[in-house]
Amino acid sequence: MKKAIAINGSPRKGGNTSFLIKEIFKELEKNNINTELIELGGHEIRGCTACYKCKENKNKKCIISKDIINECIEKMSQADIIILGSPVYFANVSSEMKAIIDRAGLVGRANDFLFKRKLGVAICCGRRAGCVTTVDAMNHFFLANQMIVVGSDYWNLAMGRGVGDVLSDTEGLGTMKVLGENLSWLANKI
Repeated sequence: MKKAIAINGSPRKGGNTSFLIKEIFKELEKNNINTELIELGGHEIRGCTACYKCKENKNKKCIISKDIINECIEKMSQADIIILGSPVYFANVSSEMKAIIDRAGLVGRANDFLFKRKLGVAICCGRRAGCVTTVDAMNHFFLANQMIVVGSDYWNLAMGRGVGDVLSDTEGLGTMKVLGENLSWLANKI
């Protein structure tokens, strides 16, 4: 059975980014794809220190072991689908998501492209602007790790500020539904 792991890069657990991920999960679960959500909110996470120990050790781990990132890397390596979600912070990803991108990205590349040919999806929600650059930042992670990027019928984003506001964005929710359908179709083809 196929497996999807989603990492919510919002420092706010259970917020708009979570709601969007769950919309995608509905479609995946209809198609017998196991889903798991990891929320980074509530965890203290460091950025990459560029020590390159992951290249030296080649043990599929970051040398920094006192946070959740190695657990994320392990689950990402076991999944067929990797979903990264972030709110917009100054037209880019949250610092939590940036830590995932930098550390998991370097560990993946240092270990013979650990995430190669997995399906990758980037989603975000924002108040007014910056969504496209936020999605683009996460897509760069996928592309630099030889992953297959999956899209929807519009950019993978929705609008909302307060918790739950994104549930009023019918176009954004529809985009997540189509995204889940496209992911399911492709996952079951490969």
